Amino acid sequence: MKAILLTKPSPLEEKPLILQQIDLPRLKEDEVLIRTEACGVCRSNLHMIEGDWIQRGVPSKLPIIPGHEIVGKIEEVGSRVSHFKKGDRVGLQPLWSSCGRCTYCRTGREQLCPCKEITGETVDGGYAEYVVGKEDFLYLIPDSLSAVEAAPLFCPGITAFHAIQKAGPLLGKRVAIFGIGGVGHMAVQFARLAGANVIALSRNPKHLQIAKELGAQDCIDANDSQRLEKLKKQGDIDCAVVFAPSHAIAQQAISLVKAGGKIVLGVNAELGAFSFVEEKVILGTVIGPREEMKEVLRLAAEGKIKAISQTFTLEQAPEALLQLKRGEILSRAVLIM
Repeated sequence: MKAILLTKPSPLEEKPLILQQIDLPRLKEDEVLIRTEACGVCRSNLHMIEGDWIQRGVPSKLPIIPGHEIVGKIEEVGSRVSHFKKGDRVGLQPLWSSCGRCTYCRTGREQLCPCKEITGETVDGGYAEYVVGKEDFLYLIPDSLSAVEAAPLFCPGITAFHAIQKAGPLLGKRVAIFGIGGVGHMAVQFARLAGANVIALSRNPKHLQIAKELGAQDCIDANDSQRLEKLKKQGDIDCAVVFAPSHAIAQQAISLVKAGGKIVLGVNAELGAFSFVEEKVILGTVIGPREEMKEVLRLAAEGKIKAISQTFTLEQAPEALLQLKRGEILSRAVLIM
């Protein structure tokens, strides 16, 4: 099969990715072989490929096939697989597996499992013609969704949904969303569905236009210090959700939220001092559990949310990543096979 391999993390300009013919993966009894139809391109792929996460042990093996938001058709099933069959259209998200035994797994928070496997980081991912998935971590794709429409739901979709769930309840609340890219444009939609009044903040005017089209009531240039100061003085922001990868923006979000409000961080951030007497609550968020993934698919199938994307071929994966690095991808890039 054709696959994009990362052999040594380094800047994209040094061409760390190679297109190569490799053997089909072998299945274990609880796994399925999926012929990939589409795979989203995520900024976390870029971080791993360029070596930003080496100190965190990511990737955990080399060479590795990146990619963790995958849709395809089952070609073969292992001997113990009972809930899926050949020909089923399925999706695979970053959470490739978890132990099933720890406190987190037993309470529906398997994304926090210390023994979890991550698609495209600890096991081979979707930048390939075929990928292996575990039965318990696969999702049937509704007939109404194409592969390109569905693939981004498996990372930006579930990540945004889980963040908004953590921010809630949001009915009648004013919610500021920082960063309106692949995840942020999904968060705008989920926040609106939850009944929030959404303020979108971005430095990219095209991203702000998308946010407006998706229902944001107010769209603010994150570089406009006067607008931001006015927003702060109003003192009516109940919650901020941050997807912009900037320590300064995370700090800005904390300062904008009113006393007693919430800040949900979907990015790593170094936080400075802030007043504890205001009783603000700061929460982290990462992907989401399986039950929430099913809800994301249901909402998309009903036409209540959509992922905005542009497509590239598998061979164009390095170019898609370069465009992402340069800020040229409008919302999400998707590789099609």
